[in-house]
Amino acid sequence: MARKFSKAIQHRVRLRARFLCEYCHTNERWQYVRFTIDHLTATSEGGEDEFENLALACFHCNRRKSNKLVALDAQTGQMLPLFNPRFHSWAEHFIWSPDGLRIIPLTAIGSATADLLELNRERILRIRAADVSVHRHPPEGDPIQKQAEGDK
Repeated sequence: MARKFSKAIQHRVRLRARFLCEYCHTNERWQYVRFTIDHLTATSEGGEDEFENLALACFHCNRRKSNKLVALDAQTGQMLPLFNPRFHSWAEHFIWSPDGLRIIPLTAIGSATADLLELNRERILRIRAADVSVHRHPPEGDPIQKQAEGDK
């Protein structure tokens, strides 16, 4: 059952997230639908409605994450914790491709999260391409992979 949070809590969560989905870093400001206030640890798994357990998530990331706390890393076959924006740094686990369209995982946690949440699904690639064309993506401050010398 979806919880209704106060406008003040919702605003605090949005400000902390810089209005970005805390997983795929899509900017809520340019979307037609407001993002969800997600429980990092679902209430069904013992999570609470505390501010530190809340994250801003786009509909797709929220739906794919559901109540999961771990995901399979395809390379190692191990179950790993999902990226958690309260404990992990986005820039330590992910980087943008040189064209700003794809999220490239840097770690096994990043890889497992990217696979589970489908962070490079076709629809989001089209949205990112449109945002790149008007210079509003990738988000300011996010790391971008440098192009190789021969790729320029």
